[in-house]
Amino acid sequence: MTNSTCLLQPSLATTVALPIIYSFLFTTGGVGNTLAACVFLRQTLRRRTQYIYLVNLVTANLLICSAMPFLAAYFANAHKWKYESGICRIAYHLGTTITHVCMYVTIIILCTIALSQYATLKKNNDAQQSQAVKENFRKRVLIKFCQPKFAKYFSVFIWLIVMCITVATIIYDAQERPREELHICYNTRVEAGEFTAKIAASFVTACFFLLFLTVLLSYYSLTRHLSKIQKTTCIGQKHLIYRTVKRNILVIQIILTVCFLPYHVFRPIFYVLLLDEDCSRLNYIVEIKNFLACLAVSRSSVDPAITLLLDRTLKKSLYDLFKKSTP
Repeated sequence: MTNSTCLLQPSLATTVALPIIYSFLFTTGGVGNTLAACVFLRQTLRRRTQYIYLVNLVTANLLICSAMPFLAAYFANAHKWKYESGICRIAYHLGTTITHVCMYVTIIILCTIALSQYATLKKNNDAQQSQAVKENFRKRVLIKFCQPKFAKYFSVFIWLIVMCITVATIIYDAQERPREELHICYNTRVEAGEFTAKIAASFVTACFFLLFLTVLLSYYSLTRHLSKIQKTTCIGQKHLIYRTVKRNILVIQIILTVCFLPYHVFRPIFYVLLLDEDCSRLNYIVEIKNFLACLAVSRSSVDPAITLLLDRTLKKSLYDLFKKSTP
């Protein structure tokens, strides 16, 4: 018996725990991100680069939360549904498409926020050496991330590229699957994906590690720079800004490490373990993959608090919003 013909038998962890978790995340994430969106609508500084990136982040979070009911329904009932049924197609394909598009948009936006904050400090630090900055290609690229016009175009580009890759992969895989072999909606072929999905997954996993290392290097560079300042001068107002940016980049690094890193580390392992012909073991690795994916999207529920932490102006707007609503 090969893994393509294995009949997955989901445990209570999949049919009960995952739907409950997704339902809880849908509630908390929906409320938190709606509140964050209300705060954004009250903002007047809409041309700020940080504002543009955070708007895209909140939009991705709201879309992920909208997909969570579909994922909850899929894990609760997919082992009972026929693969050809419309409800299987809607619950799985719609939930998976929205989740993956928004997850990778979020990862790129988080890394872009870290780079924009790092670039802002570098630009201010090198203001007196403008000619040197112009001659340095790396610094010119970094400065682009601080410009609102670039932020708008770059955000649109991210959404289009990620959406095209994800939708094309899912549509191609759905057409390539031999329907005569698939009777139940929850099966190995759907959970593992076809050849195209594996290629796309390998590509985005490599991109994730590249972005992960970029943020890590930015944090390391700021830490070294701040350490040198502390050894030679007293900590002034300018250097306190360095500490704030260092903290913000650290928060982003923690999010990438806790929420996204386990899923992307396990993904290549998952494809290797799929070669195993032990069906009971395949059940476990599929469930591990689904729980790590759940951990990755759970970030959308805690993102409103992190968003407010990254921007002092938004924190003040939220305070004013509650202050005005209090009689």
